[in-house]
Amino acid sequence: MAIKAVFVPLARTTFYMPSAEENFSKSVQLLKNIFENIKVPDSLITEPSDLSKYLDEVSEPDLIIYQCTTFIGSEFMYEIMRKSKCPVLIWATREPSIDGTRLKLNSLTGAFSAGNSVYTQNRNFDFIFGNPDEDSVVESLTKYNKAITLINSLKELVIGVVGNQPAGFGFGNVNETDLIGTLGSRVARIEAAAIMDMAKNYTKEEVAEDLAELNACTINTNIPDENMEKYARLHKAFKTFVDENNIGALASRCWPDFFTGFGAPVCAVLSILNDNNIAASCETDIGGAISMFIGSKLTEQATYFGDPVAIDEECDSIVYWHCGAGASTLANKSCGAKLGVHPNRKIGPVMDFGLKSGEVTVIRLGKDQNGYRMFMYKGEALDEPQKFYGTSVTVKPQGGKAAEYVKKFVNDGWEPHFVVVYGDITKEIEIMCKLLKIRLFKY
Repeated sequence: MAIKAVFVPLARTTFYMPSAEENFSKSVQLLKNIFENIKVPDSLITEPSDLSKYLDEVSEPDLIIYQCTTFIGSEFMYEIMRKSKCPVLIWATREPSIDGTRLKLNSLTGAFSAGNSVYTQNRNFDFIFGNPDEDSVVESLTKYNKAITLINSLKELVIGVVGNQPAGFGFGNVNETDLIGTLGSRVARIEAAAIMDMAKNYTKEEVAEDLAELNACTINTNIPDENMEKYARLHKAFKTFVDENNIGALASRCWPDFFTGFGAPVCAVLSILNDNNIAASCETDIGGAISMFIGSKLTEQATYFGDPVAIDEECDSIVYWHCGAGASTLANKSCGAKLGVHPNRKIGPVMDFGLKSGEVTVIRLGKDQNGYRMFMYKGEALDEPQKFYGTSVTVKPQGGKAAEYVKKFVNDGWEPHFVVVYGDITKEIEIMCKLLKIRLFKY
């Protein structure tokens, strides 16, 4: 759902109004191109009383864009803080000229005044500088739109949880009260046995589409028909649970239950869910599932969930691996999305390939004794061969020094599951963490 933004362009008429009017007009055009739902005034606002009337026309905005089109005093910001609790983005524009003559706008000083007013009230705000035709301004506004849209999505997120964490994997659990308080997300739970009972009761005809979908996007390497049908049954049961509970992210129990109780892994099921925009982690890692949801919402594509299993000194990189739940859409084109058997249990189908190359951001929503925290670094997924059975990707941190990075990660006590997101989402994560007051560890 589009966020509700409000543009508040402010000016004093004693400054050079032709330049102020020009910036106002260009700003309105830019903002309408970025924000689907934005309120803009017909003209510059020059009196606090006019601002008060304007703000009364909008209820509970998600973001106020406060443009100091010229210098203005703090009385305008006080009126905004009185009327609204949402984040404020303070925007200062450039002087039309620096030529030894008149100071025409003095926009930047107005931004300092506004920033001081908001800071002393401990309210959420940020600052951008530049004219509406500058790439940096366009990028900043676009990323704010994406970050706040994400925050709103997290408030509505239902996380499906199948079973409990395996012994020794308690790091994947969350305190549901803290989760609602920080993100607004809630949990819907079901036992792994209930999923298996659902799966057993379908007819072959009822799961035919599920099987056809898997066959269409993968390369079958002689997985027995019986196991392929078991996959289809499990997929339909998971999809039913997802649909009935409006689930956007899922954390599932995998071993040993589905191997011993159903004779098939859930790896490929989670893979296809990720392909279909349901962020899905294994080993019942709820924080991992939320991290996958964050990455997929910001990039509109599947993300990868894996363990940091090795340091490849030859290419100065970290290898992330998991048994076989990588999304088929992330497969390296040189090998395709091959099906195989679980590397430890020797039962299929699971995904069995190396991932594609490209710019990535590695993230993790974690927790410690002080609450939630966020892990993040930029890197590059290399065009490397598959390193182990299952799915894997080789990530070189920006600037290299993989071994030093790993030492920091372990010393900082991070959970052993991370999410590899294709694309640069660092700015959006920074904004999200600032607005939600989550401590960010940027490596």
